[in-house]
Amino acid sequence: MTNELVWDRPEPPSRPSPTPLSRELIVRAAITLADGGGLDEVSLRKVAAALNAGPMRLYGYIETKDELLDLMVDEVYGEITPPDPSADWRTGLRHIAHEIRDAAKRHEWLIDLLGGRPNRGPNSLAFMESTLGTVGFESIDDVMSAVAAVMAYVYGAVRNEITEIRAERSTGLTEEQWQRASGPYIERMLATGRYPTLARFIYEGGHPDPAQRFDSGLTYVLDGIATRHSPASKPGG
Repeated sequence: MTNELVWDRPEPPSRPSPTPLSRELIVRAAITLADGGGLDEVSLRKVAAALNAGPMRLYGYIETKDELLDLMVDEVYGEITPPDPSADWRTGLRHIAHEIRDAAKRHEWLIDLLGGRPNRGPNSLAFMESTLGTVGFESIDDVMSAVAAVMAYVYGAVRNEITEIRAERSTGLTEEQWQRASGPYIERMLATGRYPTLARFIYEGGHPDPAQRFDSGLTYVLDGIATRHSPASKPGG
């Protein structure tokens, strides 16, 4: 195994074969497997079988499963369109947040690989460049803090949404059906009077759909950032 990143290593020379291979074909096959059954379906053996190739042939293109996962994430980052260069920071960050949510809805496994150390692939670097570039604050530390706050919200909100989708799939119950099944118990607990705020939420709350809930929470985050970076918040403003 080398210490080079997978993006720095050239692919093996192409040669005549009834089953052509390339990193692109390998990554696409892996994404198809993950989209169909989650990350547990992704292994070098299963990817090789999907491509009708021997597993050992894949090692000329990737060395580990972690490299394959990095390539998969970078491929999905390539699906994310950057904001309009003329967009203000709020519009740009809102666009990016919804693009990540949409990508994770198409590829549920993506949320399991986001967070932590950033991906270093070319598409991921382009994503980071456009994201940082859309926030025109004077201090780069302020830019990083604003982007980090938005990403923390997006990852958490999308992870919760995907978790609910998975729960519905595994139990066969929608969120509404699950709540209805729990109704008698919850009503008994609320009748004790020990949970007045929770009772207001259940009986009076608007209960928006996931997209509305996501956008509402995002607005709170953006509003919070704006309080620190509006003209009135600066010395002498």
